Amino acid sequence: MAGMSQPNDRRPPSATPTEGGPLTFTPHAERAAVLDELHARPFEPIRSPCRAIRFAFLTDLAQMSADAGALRRFCADNRLGEWPPGAKHQRIVFPDAVLRWEQHSEFTTYTWILDADTEHASSRLPATVASTMAHLGQPGPHLVSIDLRLNTPDPAHDIAHAFDPASLAASQVLNGHATIATDFKADADGFVRFQIEDRGLTPIEVGGLVLRLLEIETYRCFALLGLPLSHRVTPIVRDAENRLTGIMNAMSTSSGLDTNRELLDEITSLAARIEAEAATANYRFAASAAYDGIVQQRLEVIGEKSFGGWPTLADFLARRLNPAMRTCQTLNARLLDLNNKLTRAANLLRTRIDVEIEQQNRDLLAAMSERARLQLRLQQTVEGLSVAAISYYVASLLHYIFESVSHYWPINATVATGISIPFVVIVMAILLSRIKHGHGKA
Repeated sequence: MAGMSQPNDRRPPSATPTEGGPLTFTPHAERAAVLDELHARPFEPIRSPCRAIRFAFLTDLAQMSADAGALRRFCADNRLGEWPPGAKHQRIVFPDAVLRWEQHSEFTTYTWILDADTEHASSRLPATVASTMAHLGQPGPHLVSIDLRLNTPDPAHDIAHAFDPASLAASQVLNGHATIATDFKADADGFVRFQIEDRGLTPIEVGGLVLRLLEIETYRCFALLGLPLSHRVTPIVRDAENRLTGIMNAMSTSSGLDTNRELLDEITSLAARIEAEAATANYRFAASAAYDGIVQQRLEVIGEKSFGGWPTLADFLARRLNPAMRTCQTLNARLLDLNNKLTRAANLLRTRIDVEIEQQNRDLLAAMSERARLQLRLQQTVEGLSVAAISYYVASLLHYIFESVSHYWPINATVATGISIPFVVIVMAILLSRIKHGHGKA
């Protein structure tokens, strides 16, 4: 009826607003995290000229926890601010620098933003950066070091002069408001250098461009982690494919339960080895593909245009990074295909073994049936002999009885015994038959 609540209409109690106040609801447990995610790691307005230095370290969960604790204690000791619990990123303001600390799924980054004063414009590492990083120590294996410089155009200075011409990539970005250049090579101090010429960028545009270039180099390095792994795994996969071919050829030319069992043992051992390699490789190759996707997206966002006849960053990486990613993807596909082939071959061998075992069982059952038939015939023969033997002993007993009785009655013991023999045989046969049937029912 109208106005009555339905049995399935089970809604949580509605919030009641206070007079003139907002509604208050019980929030979802992850509501704050969902809302904050879009605002995590925002672009930071940066004024040119400036310098950005980034370090990235491969870290696991234990190393991330230890690193966060060390940095939190450092900030507390130096009165650099307090952290919210479980923070994965933090902006720390030093007197002459800003540190952006971020933890990602498998790596941690330290990004320093510095004003381009006399010390910071030099090639040496600024004292604030050097002392802080030395105090904190590296949280895990070091992979990325980037030194990015941003300044205004200098007609007397060629942007490409500081880089290796054989590896130089340069382009105009953001509708020609900036020019970028790099050779993606580590210098004597281990830094991959980027140079940006500001041709009219706003502080927000500078912050976005700096962050995206840092991300391009960071994710480029992590994407390429899959390539050394592919070089190590390729010989293993090739050897496994050759061994699988040999096993399949042996299956087509051989037979016998022992041979098939040996082949199954070999293919099982081979499958276990490939599965162990795939467990590591699949994750690394998937991560490389994800990082490569981020690199391509960042390159698309900055909107490169050709500059000075040099290849753009996207063109340079297309010739170097894309083949590496295709190598990883191809090897990953080979691993999956090899796993499927090993599974099918193992199933085929198991089927052959099962068929041969069933054949052996059938032959064994046939042999057992033949033995049972022979035993039955032997039993029947023994039963016949038993009837004759028992009848002989019973007739002998009757003969003695007849001889004893002949002393009192005129009976011929021999004739009487002869007459009784057929009856004795019939009676014994009936008795043994009843005993046999009685055992069968039991």
